[in-house]
Amino acid sequence: MDPRSFHLHLVSDATGETLGSLARACMAQFEGVRSIEHLWPMVRNDRQIARVLAAVKAEPGVVLFTIVDDDLRATLEEGCRNLNMPCIPVLDPVIRALAAFLGMESRGEPGRQYALDAEYFHRIEAMQFALAHDDGQSIHDLDKADVILVGVSRTSKSPTCIYLANRGLKAANVPFVPNVPLPEELMNAKRPLIVGLTNDPTRLVQVRRNRLKLLDQGRETDYVDPEAVRDEVESAKRYFNGRQWPIIDVARRSIEETAATVIQYHARRQRKNA
Repeated sequence: MDPRSFHLHLVSDATGETLGSLARACMAQFEGVRSIEHLWPMVRNDRQIARVLAAVKAEPGVVLFTIVDDDLRATLEEGCRNLNMPCIPVLDPVIRALAAFLGMESRGEPGRQYALDAEYFHRIEAMQFALAHDDGQSIHDLDKADVILVGVSRTSKSPTCIYLANRGLKAANVPFVPNVPLPEELMNAKRPLIVGLTNDPTRLVQVRRNRLKLLDQGRETDYVDPEAVRDEVESAKRYFNGRQWPIIDVARRSIEETAATVIQYHARRQRKNA
């Protein structure tokens, strides 16, 4: 195995999504090191723990886990000690701190964050809304949105809306097309927060060229002409500024970072309205 890579066993009594996100966030701080992830979700009995320990023995590496059952935890930790492998309960410090602050015991039930409660169904409804209102569709009820993203082509409007929906916000997006008026339904919307997305023109040209290559359309058009794209971006910025919409430049932002900024704007607006 490459000396700059190592095995990372992620053991969870739920889907492992939280654990995976945490592991990747930590690994991002170690440049040039690659983790070979082994995800073990829904681990809830001794037989599954034995299977995990056999895999750790075959491919030794760090074990991160989120398991709330005391007996299963003890079995996993003891097995890792016998193998001389680090075994880290990643949620323990947070749960202990919260328990001390709240003066309460944690419930110790696996997968509680994925309960089919009202919040869960609200996220599903938000996801359906985002899909139905993608790229200027279903504009008749735009005013039902929590957030509307407006931007030129290839500013990550759609994936950002999907991410926002997963956070429970009903998000729609409308393309800004040069010399094409935006729909009246957007201009008349009072309830939603409207955010303009923009990008660096040079970067935008690169992204659009790559997109055309994927579609096997290599011909030169205003869509990828540097001067035309620069004018398009400047026109969008002037339009957004004229309506006092907050503007986010996505050039050096991931979708998650763009969405986090949108959520921050939305929360600030909610507090102001309250």
